[in-house]
Amino acid sequence: MHIGPYLLANNLFAAPMAGVTDRPFRQLCRRLGAGYAVSEMVTSRRDLWNTLKTSRRANHDGEPGPIAVQIAGTDAQMMAEAAAYNVDRGAQIIDINMGCPAKKVCNKWAGSALMQDEPLAISIARAVVEACAPHGVPVTLKMRTGWSLEHRNAVRLARAFEDVGVRMLTVHGRTREQGYRGQAEYDTIAAVKRAVRVPVVANGDVDSPEKARDVLAATGADAVMIGRAAQGRPWIFREIAHFLATGTHLAPPLVAEVKRLLLEHLQDHYTLYGEFTGVRSARKHIAWYVHTLPGAADFRAGMNSIEDCGAQLEAVARFFDELGSGMDRIPATPARVDCGGEQEAVEVDA
Repeated sequence: MHIGPYLLANNLFAAPMAGVTDRPFRQLCRRLGAGYAVSEMVTSRRDLWNTLKTSRRANHDGEPGPIAVQIAGTDAQMMAEAAAYNVDRGAQIIDINMGCPAKKVCNKWAGSALMQDEPLAISIARAVVEACAPHGVPVTLKMRTGWSLEHRNAVRLARAFEDVGVRMLTVHGRTREQGYRGQAEYDTIAAVKRAVRVPVVANGDVDSPEKARDVLAATGADAVMIGRAAQGRPWIFREIAHFLATGTHLAPPLVAEVKRLLLEHLQDHYTLYGEFTGVRSARKHIAWYVHTLPGAADFRAGMNSIEDCGAQLEAVARFFDELGSGMDRIPATPARVDCGGEQEAVEVDA
């Protein structure tokens, strides 16, 4: 499928998650089968653009295209300026965040809170499209089914967003009120797909090859977007791609491969964040990789006391070496679907 002029490798997308989908994680997901990956959200507040957090989120060094950056905010002009700022820094696609349910975002009337004010939501989409058009940069948008079960307006907004020039729509099958609770529903996504001509991406609870197949069939969507299920399991993309192509399952990854992937991920992570922040922010990734493995609880407890990169790498290598002495492959387990361990992360609609 295409987004504007860009032909994507497949229809399996990595969702934007603040505190998770930084450049190292996006690149890893792409290596392991994701056809597309969207950045963590970048604020539209100009006074925060020069902060270390924003500079890291706007770092695309060595990242394969198309580079997609998600922006968040509540003012149409500020959002247009944020789009231009990120295009100047290498963004090839701009994604508008109208899907985040986090209180610290919605309390400022950003994210999915914008779905309550349809004129404002549409004016933001129009302003961003107009800012990106001179550069030939397509604009996409991510939203929920609505604010609450009584106010599901995704279909109406989808038509309006298409009319102002948005080139792709991603819909998470929950309302903002639900957060990540309960089960995602796909009827609204199917209704959005029937209502518009632009590509539609289905998001929410896609955590296995079979679920990806079923969601694509139920919604008629052009692609699926995967968030929480990829945390600590970035090879889920190649598992789904193989299943959709062949109807058969790949064997779980070798313990030795997961060791190599995690060590490479950590080294890339330290390069972006430096030692002090990198060691601490890597702990959640390590915990996600090992959470179902034998001895994980004791290992995680010890990991929290490690404060330098070398010791962290050594501990991870030792854990997987010991694991590999008793098994060749990572056990096949259900995907991780809880949000535990993300104390510092605001998940942007996984």
